[in-house]
Amino acid sequence: MTKFCTVFTPTYNRGEDLISLYNSLKAQDLKDFEWIVVDDGSEDNTRKIIENLSIKENSFEIKYIWQKNGGKHRAINNGINYSNGKLFFIVDSDDTLESNAISKIKKYVNSLPNVKDFAGVSGLRKNKDGQIIGNILSKEYIDCTNIERAKYNLIGDKAEVYFTEILKKYKFPEFEGENFLTECIVWNKIAADGYKIRWFNEPIYICDYRDNGLSKTLNNLKLKNPKGYLLNIKSDIELLDIKGIKKLAYIYSYYETVKSIYTKSKIIEDLEITYLSLYLAIIAKKTNKFLRIKL
Repeated sequence: MTKFCTVFTPTYNRGEDLISLYNSLKAQDLKDFEWIVVDDGSEDNTRKIIENLSIKENSFEIKYIWQKNGGKHRAINNGINYSNGKLFFIVDSDDTLESNAISKIKKYVNSLPNVKDFAGVSGLRKNKDGQIIGNILSKEYIDCTNIERAKYNLIGDKAEVYFTEILKKYKFPEFEGENFLTECIVWNKIAADGYKIRWFNEPIYICDYRDNGLSKTLNNLKLKNPKGYLLNIKSDIELLDIKGIKKLAYIYSYYETVKSIYTKSKIIEDLEITYLSLYLAIIAKKTNKFLRIKL
């Protein structure tokens, strides 16, 4: 049976954290959703915890899927295949939702003027102390693509909810031997094809940034997943129309990350650039031209 929303949670060795998320789902004032948990090869008690939660009296269906450890992007691809929701809401295992999250999502989905122009909707995130992540919007909502966010001052992580049918058309690339791929590769591709998001000015997502989270280990992940990182760099340059000194910063970032495993010739070949571009990037870094550029 089709549900309004799939709440999707990829998880790895965070079984105990899932209980808090589960409790926030039980507290939802709109019950028209399912919860899909894709276990990315956990070695803790995740399976047992989900089994115990599944046998409780729940107003929503719980689907547990185990996969060999392959990363969050593979888990998302897997979850999309099992989704019966019109919307697909990625909620990490250590995060929770406001009790009105699903009803707020439905409110703004129903307000869309022309659904076919939109990839989904997005609310705000806040931290455990109640502080809004990023900025508060200047009005009730803003309609723009993911790659137009800077133009509208949409700063910080948001709580995006995508139409499942859109995500089925934009699966994450998978590289053999690699288990990390940044999600913006897909979000920006969707945006580049013209799909907007209605960004609304209400918090629905409570997040917990941890020292062992992806944001803390990103440089190491890039080195271990060079094909995925290369795709990230090339996609950004193309889709975000990166030029000039900023493009050199992107080139240098890839070079600095993989220079211990790849030759300059391979780096140039991978990036499809000239030797001159690489050396200009290195020189620009040495002369501190990148100080204000963050990737």
